[in-house]
Formats: sequence, structure tokens, C-alpha cells
Amino acid sequence: MLFKRYFDDKLAQASYLVACEHSRLGLIVDPNRDISHYIAAAAQERVRIVAVTETHIHADFVSGARELAAQTGATLYLSDMGGPEWQYGFLDDRNIERLTDGSRFTIGDVQVEAVLTPGHTPEHMTFLLTDTSVATEPMGALTGDFIFVGDVGRPDLLERAAGITGTMETGARQLYQSIQSFKLHPDYLQIWPGHGAGSACGKALGAMPQSTLGYEKLFNWALAESDEQRFVDQVLEGQPEPPAYFAIMKKMNRDGPGARPKSIPREASADEIANALDTGADVVDMRSTADFASMHLKRTINIPQNKSFLNWAGALLPYDRPLWFIGDATEAGRQALADDLSLIGLERIAGVLPATAISTVRGGGAPLESTEQIRIADAKNDGAAAIIDVRSRAEFAEGHIPGATNIPLAELQRRLTQVAPGPLVVHCQGGSRAAMAASILKRSGRNEVKSLAGGFTEWERSGNRVERGRPPDGS
Repeated sequence: MLFKRYFDDKLAQASYLVACEHSRLGLIVDPNRDISHYIAAAAQERVRIVAVTETHIHADFVSGARELAAQTGATLYLSDMGGPEWQYGFLDDRNIERLTDGSRFTIGDVQVEAVLTPGHTPEHMTFLLTDTSVATEPMGALTGDFIFVGDVGRPDLLERAAGITGTMETGARQLYQSIQSFKLHPDYLQIWPGHGAGSACGKALGAMPQSTLGYEKLFNWALAESDEQRFVDQVLEGQPEPPAYFAIMKKMNRDGPGARPKSIPREASADEIANALDTGADVVDMRSTADFASMHLKRTINIPQNKSFLNWAGALLPYDRPLWFIGDATEAGRQALADDLSLIGLERIAGVLPATAISTVRGGGAPLESTEQIRIADAKNDGAAAIIDVRSRAEFAEGHIPGATNIPLAELQRRLTQVAPGPLVVHCQGGSRAAMAASILKRSGRNEVKSLAGGFTEWERSGNRVERGRPPDGS
């Protein structure tokens, strides 16, 4: 058996190529929208893609499964489980084979068995792989968002992201039962998860690319927990706020995403950016937090183009309006931006202004501003400023500045009316989320906004008093 893992750092997401060495027939598991990558990888391995599948309806990226199967002529194997409330909307497509619990199909000498493992989602499948040329039992499992290294998939997304009320506790109990059944497999079973560290699909995902069931039984809290109620309480507690785009991805992947856009966004002119700002359009400055803080165009939002760019773009930007960007406006830069954003379905890129052209907007007369940082000693003496903590609820509960109000960055845009009037001091753990939050607050008309230098890390390191416990709303 030929086995390859492909990891996308921007999504913290893993896809897999499974192939028979003799027949050179291959299966792609959990492809994202960059299908050219899988086609090229298969060609390099002299493999013909004859099957495509995915473990579940994804919430954190646009699936490439349907497009990849159509382009390669492969059979698309999809879960037919989960009930009518949450199933794929295109299962009647001509090249689709429906999978139920225990379904099997073969790729040359490789046998794939689909095992229903609900909890993260009702239709979730885990795929057991057996190399029948040398064995009669599975050697490993592609667990998707079921079992990760050190953690398990979160069961709250259908309710908290997709808005399907009443599913959170039910999902947690299903997840517990799925784990108990899966633990009956041999300890040597390899575990190949669908995500790694940095994904919002769990609380504390490990960075190792794979594990074994035996190791996870020993060191993964979820597999070690033997009491169902304790498991339910713990798996639902402290989950990170799901980015707003998760609900959009769920619906898009359920109904069947279209082909990936091929066009390259155009370079924007300074006049177009000026007009966009005048009309209240969304203009995103992708420079680093330090460069943005030192000088930027008023009413722009800062989302640095780094490893976390897609996560925050999906959380903070609208899907129904044109988006303007400031950053790398070379043809390669614009192509890379479009390719990245298409992974989460953001496709309405109006144009990209070179970062070097900021000073030419309105002939150099556009209003510029900076984001002021305040030292901890000064913040402590400034009793008039409200402190806004934009970290997650779990981080806030572990320790926070006394008197701070917790509004996670992913929720800030829709909770602006809850921000206290008057001057503000905004902070996160180190500074990057606070910089984005400050840009959102200032864009909304809050001019007296300062960022706490060093964030909570510096506050705690300096020996200042720290409170612990959940936000007042109890969430």
C-alpha cells in the first residue's frame, strides 16, 4: 500500500492519498479546494485517482471532493448517514456511492471500511484501511475529526456554528459512545487524523501527524475518561469560539460547492481605495500588526497575512460584499491571495492596492492614523478606560485582568453595542488579536482605543493581580 499525507498549514488540515502499489489505483481522502495539488501528487506517484471520499461534511474549509471526482472521473464515496436533518444534498449525482456503517470498497489490494463514528457530526465516518496483499486486519484508521492526537472533535459545532439547536449535548453523548466502540480495536491501530495543532475543530490538538490507538488510550483525555457525564461536561467546556464562516462552509459543503474560481483579482488604484473607504466598503490591510499600528488608512481593518490569516478572514469578513485589500499586489501576490481565500469560500475580491501606495491615496491627503500602545503601569492608573479582553472564554477563565470585559475577537463585530462607552484599552495574550480588535473598534467610530503593550502575558509576568473564572455571562 502506498500512503501519503498532505498538510495545509493555513487550514491546519490533512488530506491523504491511499493507493495500491501493484495496480497504481488511488483514493484521495478529505481533499480541500486546491485539487490541482492532489492531481499533481498522484501523477508524481504514477497513481490514477479512481476514488475520492471525505470523513464528513466539513465546516472549516471548502471541500474539493466533488470537483476532484468530476475532473478525474473518480467515484465519489460519501456518507449516507446522519438522518434527513443533516445529509449531503447531492447524493443522487451519477458518480456517487453512498456509504453506511460497515460499507466496504476496494482500491486494488487496499480495502476501505467505513465505520460510522457520530459525535462531531451525525454523519461522520472513520475509514479503516487493510492492505489485503499482506494482512487480513486493518493497519490504521483515517479518523477525520473524530479522534485527533491528544484530543477529539468538538460536538458543539452544529449548534454553535450551524445554528441547529439542541444538538450539542446529543453530539457529546454520541461522541462518547463512538469512542467506547472504537476503543475495542487493537492498540496497534494507526491513527491518521484530519487536523493538527492550530485547528478550531478541537480544544488542544497535538502537533504530531499521527498516533496509535494504544497511545491515545493512555494519553488522550477523551479516550481515558470512563464516565459519560464527566466526558460530556469536559468536551463541551472551554471550546474555542467557532469562526462565523463555519456555518457558511457547512451549508456550502452540504449542498455541493462549485468549481474553484480561476480568475486573478486585479490591482486596485488609490482612487478606488479612497472611494471604497468613503462608501463604507470593507478594506483589509494585510500588513503586520506592527506596521499597521505605526500608520494606516483610517477605517481599514488589520488582518495580517500570516499563518492565521484564513481563520481571521473567515471570522471577521462578510461573504456577501466586495472586499478590498492592501498588501502584495504583484500578480503572484494577487493569485496567492485569491487561492488562499477560495479555500474558505471568500471569492468577492474587488482589488488589491500595493502596500507601498498607501501614501498616494487622495494624492497623499487621505486621513492616516496609528494605534497607540499603552504601558501596563499607565493602564493601571487610567481608571477611566474600560479594559476589553478579546481572548477566548477559556483563556479568560484561566486568568484575566481584574475588571476586564471578555468579548472574543471572533464575536467582536456583532457585539460592538456591548462595548462600554468612553476610552478603551484592548488586549489579548500577546498582541496580534488586540491589534485586529483595535482596528475593528476604530472603524466603528471608537477613536479612544489603545492596545495594551505585551498583552496579558506581560501583565501576568510583571506580577500584577490576576482573577480567574468564567465571564459574567457564564458562557
